[in-house]
Amino acid sequence: MRRLRGVLPAAAVASALVVAAAAAGGSPALAAAPPPHGTVIGTAALPSAAHLPGAATQRRLTYWTEGPTGRPARSTGAVYLPPGPPPDGGWPVVSWAHGTTGVADACAPSAGDVSDATRDYLDAWLGAGFAVVATDYVGLGTEGVHAYLHGRSEGRAVVDMVRAATSVTPELARTWVVAGHSQGGHAAMFAAHEGTRYAPDLDYRGAIATGTPANLELLLPFGGPGFPNLGLNGLTVFAAYIVDGLRVSHPDLPIGDYLTPAGAALVDDSTTMCFTQLRDRVGDVGVGDMLARPLDEPRLRDAIRDHLAVPTSGYDRPVFVGHGVTDQTVPFPLGAKLAADLATNRQDVTFRAYPGAHGASAMQSLPDAIAFARAHL
Repeated sequence: MRRLRGVLPAAAVASALVVAAAAAGGSPALAAAPPPHGTVIGTAALPSAAHLPGAATQRRLTYWTEGPTGRPARSTGAVYLPPGPPPDGGWPVVSWAHGTTGVADACAPSAGDVSDATRDYLDAWLGAGFAVVATDYVGLGTEGVHAYLHGRSEGRAVVDMVRAATSVTPELARTWVVAGHSQGGHAAMFAAHEGTRYAPDLDYRGAIATGTPANLELLLPFGGPGFPNLGLNGLTVFAAYIVDGLRVSHPDLPIGDYLTPAGAALVDDSTTMCFTQLRDRVGDVGVGDMLARPLDEPRLRDAIRDHLAVPTSGYDRPVFVGHGVTDQTVPFPLGAKLAADLATNRQDVTFRAYPGAHGASAMQSLPDAIAFARAHL
């Protein structure tokens, strides 16, 4: 295994014992004390479908992090190193938070669900002299169902991916930034919000978030029977994933009571279909067709806020927010309001608008994003 050290046997044995004890109903004390977050359980070769052309070394890791209910959970992710010898102190790290792929195991990027646009984006970071570490998030390729847009667990998976990668890859520096687009922009903001507090053992420097679906907790409660078609790309698909994510993060919530039979069937199907499959499955079904009753009820509003709401204060490192003005997936006002709220709360935020739509804005922002990262290393 070139350039990646083997995992410490003690950590692997401890992880195996914890999993075995939990599965067998063994000692509660043992099951409650897994290895620290970021502990690597194992390494493996990446499938060729997950390779980046510009990476000299690429490997898949499985590691401990935190799940959506606050319990320890396992995640997977990829480590990509640039060609050539690392600089003194090691390659600086960009922890990549990926956009929406789906919630089923087959949708995990490290299993091969990597778009051409994502390859181009990450190859540019490698070419700029950064190593890339890329979590799949909890439940994508590991036990359970991925809690889509559950900010806290996604953000911690992003941070713990850096811990995991640096613990077994001597070529990596402990200095890192986070970058994410779309769902990943949401995750990046959560990773940024507690990057230094959650992982003081690392050297976190800043965040890049583009196409970020912020402020959804203000909009979702307007959903209900007859909700109009807003003309947004993939709205019903995203709604199905969010509702399923709420089932995972708040298992005591009677979310099924809010769904029509058609909505319940769609949400169930969302657990086995990646994004393009589910988009084809949705057809003409709208959000209003999914919902049997309004979502604007106190218990549900609280759960939605806990699951989705991006913090707008409490950041101790600079944040770069970018958004496409013609975005018809995550409308521009959502990103603009996020940046405005950060600025109002005296956070160190840089905001840039780009002419493209949702997918295009990630590549359009790339020169500014790399310059931002370099300025804060």
